[in-house]
Amino acid sequence: MRIATWNVNSIRARQDRVSALLERENLDVLAIQETKCRPEQFPYEPFTAAGYEVAVHGANQWNGVAIISRVGLEDVQRDFPAQPAYANPGKEPVVEPRALSATCGGVQVFSLYVPNGRELSHPHYRYKLSWLENLRKYASSLLEEDPQAQLALMGDWNIAPFDQDVWDMQVFAGATHVSKPERDAFFAFEAAGLTEVTRDLFDGYTFWDYKQLRFPRNEGMRIDFAYCSPALAQRIQTAEPLREERKGKGASDHVPVILEVAP
Repeated sequence: MRIATWNVNSIRARQDRVSALLERENLDVLAIQETKCRPEQFPYEPFTAAGYEVAVHGANQWNGVAIISRVGLEDVQRDFPAQPAYANPGKEPVVEPRALSATCGGVQVFSLYVPNGRELSHPHYRYKLSWLENLRKYASSLLEEDPQAQLALMGDWNIAPFDQDVWDMQVFAGATHVSKPERDAFFAFEAAGLTEVTRDLFDGYTFWDYKQLRFPRNEGMRIDFAYCSPALAQRIQTAEPLREERKGKGASDHVPVILEVAP
């Protein structure tokens, strides 16, 4: 089975690229982030016509996640238990559409768009840490209930866990994505019994900002990951970022990461 994750940075702007990726890479499941649309605005037809089922969780032009699968789409769950809410200034707190899970081909796939954090002193940073901690607790509870559970927590984690995951640590001094609390929150999933399966299978970045010629200069970040349960981690044969997908007109600022899962 081939499972991928991709922050598409607007599904309506990149539906043709997503359709082409599904066909070209023979994908069974694709977890996508930053769909940036309400469910009724999602372009279902190209995917259903190609034999895929689609689950969508979105609210407006921000955030949003989806799962596209041709190997089943069961037990769809929008958000996760105790997922924190966030309140923009002058607004009521809302649980943002950042997490979606479904069982696809026997694997519980999570499409996750972890909060950015914005600045170390910003309320969004504290929200990010709380969001990650509650997700970790939920994932731990799933493993406690079933140590043989097939879990894949995939998506844009908005954390660069090692210094080599950014092109220049000096540029990130005092910034989000590389702070110790964020990195500790990331590694807490490992302590909970999950394995980040891409680290040992490829080197390189998964994100290059649109600004300042970051991609031509290869000034990128590695922030897209897949944490898997022990039972699933042992089935992962390869992990590959599709760097070529960052090229050309209309590219997302992230590239897909594909996992090959043994039967």
